[in-house]
Amino acid sequence: MPPQNTRLERSFFVREDVIRVSRELLGKYLVTNLGEGLTAGRIVEVEAYRAPEDKASHAYGNRLTERTRVMFSRGGHAYIYLCYGIHHLFNVVTGGEGMAHAVLIRALEPAENLNLMLRRRRMDKVAARLTAGPGVLSQAMGITRELTGTDMLHPESPIWIESREKPIAATDILCSPRIGVDYAEECAAWEWRFFLKGNPWVSK
Repeated sequence: MPPQNTRLERSFFVREDVIRVSRELLGKYLVTNLGEGLTAGRIVEVEAYRAPEDKASHAYGNRLTERTRVMFSRGGHAYIYLCYGIHHLFNVVTGGEGMAHAVLIRALEPAENLNLMLRRRRMDKVAARLTAGPGVLSQAMGITRELTGTDMLHPESPIWIESREKPIAATDILCSPRIGVDYAEECAAWEWRFFLKGNPWVSK
């Protein structure tokens, strides 16, 4: 069993196999400390994106733009982009420098400072919509595009990922095609969405 509340090290993120990294992020804890207080949530749903061959990836074909530049950083950096002009979607860059792999965090199980999460979401009671979805979890955790490019391994980073429990058993992980990537042709069928079986915080 890993030590409690241990921040993940660079070696976790720079591995080449983004599918393995994605699955192993399940059960880890995303933590933010942005001045209002520390918030944390257990990761229960993710999606893997693997450049250059993945047509659902922003870095498909090694496309390098101002937005995707951070994806080519070494693993452990935050990549946050705006979806539909309103939702800030949080991704973890993985792999070595230049590989442009990423994992989208799709849902969290709230763990710490739920009152602050509720206030950020303008909710008065805890319900699945608090953090069950990539846009709402970012709002609950205070994550915005201003954090894109953050090296989460820096000791003063306001966002990081921790181990707090034993690894999730393979039998407790389900997979499916990724959400909202119909444009990605044959890649749309790849079952690269991973989530915890029976967890009520998984997005619908």
